[in-house]
Amino acid sequence: MRIAKSILILGLIFLWGCARGPQKQVKQKVRFAFWGSPEEVKIISSIIDDWEKSHPDVDVVLEHTPYGGYASKILTRIAGGDAPDVMAAEVSLFTNFWGKGVFLDLTPFIKSDSEFSLDDFFPQIVDHFTIEDEVYGIPRDVAPFACIYYNKSLFDQAGIPYPRDDWTWDDLLEVARKLTVYDESGRVKRYGFYTWAWQNFVLSNGGSLVDDVKHPTRLILDSPQAKEGLQFYVDLIHKYKVSPTPSALINMGMGVQMMFMTGRLAMLGSGIWETPALRNIKNFDWDVVMFPQSPKGIKRFATGGTAYCILKASKHPRLAWEVVKALTSVKAMEKMASTGLAQPARISVAQGPYWAENNQKPLNKGMLNTAVKYIVFPPFHPRWREVEELYLKPELDLVFNGQKDLDSAVEKIVAEGNKILSQK
Repeated sequence: MRIAKSILILGLIFLWGCARGPQKQVKQKVRFAFWGSPEEVKIISSIIDDWEKSHPDVDVVLEHTPYGGYASKILTRIAGGDAPDVMAAEVSLFTNFWGKGVFLDLTPFIKSDSEFSLDDFFPQIVDHFTIEDEVYGIPRDVAPFACIYYNKSLFDQAGIPYPRDDWTWDDLLEVARKLTVYDESGRVKRYGFYTWAWQNFVLSNGGSLVDDVKHPTRLILDSPQAKEGLQFYVDLIHKYKVSPTPSALINMGMGVQMMFMTGRLAMLGSGIWETPALRNIKNFDWDVVMFPQSPKGIKRFATGGTAYCILKASKHPRLAWEVVKALTSVKAMEKMASTGLAQPARISVAQGPYWAENNQKPLNKGMLNTAVKYIVFPPFHPRWREVEELYLKPELDLVFNGQKDLDSAVEKIVAEGNKILSQK
C-alpha cells in the first residue's frame, strides 16, 4: 500500500512538471559600466559575446554612457544602491573613485588565480592602480601624451626631413616656423604645431605639477623648471605664433583633429586615440613621432590609461573578476590594438603584430612602448580634479589666450590649489 502511494505521488509530480513545461534557466547578471566611441562599443560587445558563449549561465549587461556624464551617473547609482559590478576607470577617474572607497581590492583574486598574472603588463600602469600593495584595477591600456602626428606630405613639399624620436624643442620650433603659412593679410592659413598637452613642457624641463605624484601635499608649478617649460609653450602661441590660441580654435569652428585632417595644421600633439579618425585621411601621408625632449635632454610625458575595477557593492564579485579577465585578456587587447585606438597594457601585445609590428598607420606607433618608461601620472589626490577645474585650467586658459601674464596665473594656481590639497 505504501509503495503504491509513493508511485502515485511520483506520477503526480511528473505530470505537474510536464504541465509546467521546461524551466528556463535563470542567468546571473554582471553589469559593466563603460564609455567609449562606437568602435570601442563594438569591440567590447564582441569580447563579451565570445565570453558568454563559454559562460551560458551569465548575462553581462553592457551599460554605456558618454564620458561627459559617466562619473556623475555612476556616483548617483552608487549612492542609490544601484552600482554596476564592473566599471572602466581612466587614471584620473580612478583617483576620485578610489578616494570614495568604492573599489574592491583585487589582490586576493590575482593571488588565487593560476590563469592570471600581472607580469605581462607594463609595470608603470599597474603601479598607478596599486595602492599600498593592493591592486584595485586591471589595466586595459596605457596612453602617454607622447604623440606628435605630422603631415609627411607637407614636410616633403617644404624639403624638411621627417622628425626623429630623439628630436628636441628647438627642432620642433624650427620646423613649426617653416610650416606656418600666412595669407596676404597676415592671417594664419596653416599653423605649424598645436598640442593641448602643456604638461609635457613642464615635465620634460625637469619640472612637476606637485611635490610627490603618489602623495601630493603641495603644488610646485612655480618652480623655475616648471615655469620655464610653461613659458616655452606660451611662446609657441604668442611669440613665435606657430600655435593657435584656445579662442582662435573656437573661432575657426573646427577641432584640432579636423584641422590636421584638412591640412590646416602641420603637426598635432596628442595621444594615440586620434588614430582611428586619422586613418580616414586620403589626401596626404602621415605618421607619428615621439614628443620632443627638452634642450636638457629630458624625456617626460603626462599620461592617461584605463583599467577595469570591481565595485565593493557587487553581488557577484567572483563572476565580475572573470569578466575583468576577459576584458583584459590577450585576445581582447589584440582586438583593441588592431583599431589603433589604444596602446595595449600587455607588453606581449604591445610588442607584437597587432601593435608595434602592425603595418597600419601610424607606422611609428611602436615608439610608445619606449615612451611608457617616461610617463608621469596625474597627482594622486581625491581633490585633484577640483584643483584642475577651479584654478589650473581656467587660469592657464587666460594665459594661453593672452589675457593674463604667466607669473600671476601661476601664483594664483599654487596658492588656491594648495588650500585644496591640504584638505582630504
